[in-house]
Amino acid sequence: MQQEDILVLEPGGGKSQILARMVREAQVYSHILPYKVDLARIRKINPAGIILAGSREELSALDPSRLEELSELGIPVMDFQPEELETEKGRELIQDFLFKVCQLKANWNMENFIKKEIEKIREEVGSARVISGLSGGVDSAVASALVHKAIGDQLICIFVDHGMLRKGEAEEVRKTFAGQFKIPLIYVDARKRFLDKLAGVVDPEQKRKIIGEEFIRVFEEEAEKIGDASFLVQGTLYSDVIESGDGNDVKVKSHHNVGGLPEDMDLDLIEPLRDLFKDEVRKLGELLGLPEEIVWRQPFPGPGLAVRIIGSIDEEKLSILREADAIFREEIREAGLSREIWQYFAVLPDIKSVGVRDNQRTYAYPVILRAVSSRDAMTADWSRIPYDLLEKISSRIIREVEAVNRVVYDITSKPPGTIEWE
Repeated sequence: MQQEDILVLEPGGGKSQILARMVREAQVYSHILPYKVDLARIRKINPAGIILAGSREELSALDPSRLEELSELGIPVMDFQPEELETEKGRELIQDFLFKVCQLKANWNMENFIKKEIEKIREEVGSARVISGLSGGVDSAVASALVHKAIGDQLICIFVDHGMLRKGEAEEVRKTFAGQFKIPLIYVDARKRFLDKLAGVVDPEQKRKIIGEEFIRVFEEEAEKIGDASFLVQGTLYSDVIESGDGNDVKVKSHHNVGGLPEDMDLDLIEPLRDLFKDEVRKLGELLGLPEEIVWRQPFPGPGLAVRIIGSIDEEKLSILREADAIFREEIREAGLSREIWQYFAVLPDIKSVGVRDNQRTYAYPVILRAVSSRDAMTADWSRIPYDLLEKISSRIIREVEAVNRVVYDITSKPPGTIEWE
């Protein structure tokens, strides 16, 4: 039986993720791979069709021998120009290729995904105990809920406080998951341990890898205490995998849960969300019965504030950023914009600037506000927050956070920027 999926190959242009989403919206699963991926890997996936995503110039510049290799696979191949993306004509072209040329069925949806993943998890785990790295964010929460649905009390969640959480987050996570969901939750206070490891580290790639490895070491230690836990659940998403690249070929950045993992892990990974984009994860969370405040919680990276502090990290900088970030998020919620804006947070750069407070010269930190609109985190546009609200946020931060004397707003989209600064 022919597999119900499509392979998207990208010669350039950065539009493959939008195209892949169009295919998924037609209820057909799609993979994204670089254009020059090995033919052996394509054969292993055995897609029902291949779409080349690129402009006419990009496609005409392709090596003819590569096109010949693809055609010899015996798999239907389609060219697709970026100017046709998200247009009615583009949707019609995709529909014709999927259902007329490739003769696929529209059967990829979250209900079927849940059934398939539950069967896969049960078969892989058997009777073993499983631990889940629960951060409190939507990804780890949905991953934990899905695995819990599959294996019940075999799952134990572990919440690691690495000292780089947002204001009040540790208390909120413990209250929600241990109290509301009654899922066994182990709290690990590892703040000093992580901050000691990160002391003096300024390179963002190194930060992510240190945090990724240290998370695993904590989970391994907790698994040993439990006794028979041999699997670790992570909320890794498809966007994490794409941005981290293959092996050492990092396309954007090494996500702590992909490129930051140590090679000598004692635990086998279970990553049930690895093939999903963020909006698909939210839909999955709703189907699993998670409350709205969890499903629509602000995305928060596993490394936490470590990648929102540019340069080295210390307790003073963490305190400054927590307070500024809390004010920003509070004002966005009060303005009723929390569901309209995909992600909003504060960044603390490694510079200071001259200012004035109470008629006295100050030399203090600026704070950068970042807010974006997106569907899947692969592309994003900066959010047009009303000026009067920005003014209110800026005034509060400068008035209430003594170490800050300047607030700026980031109006960069993704690409060319990324959502996080590091």
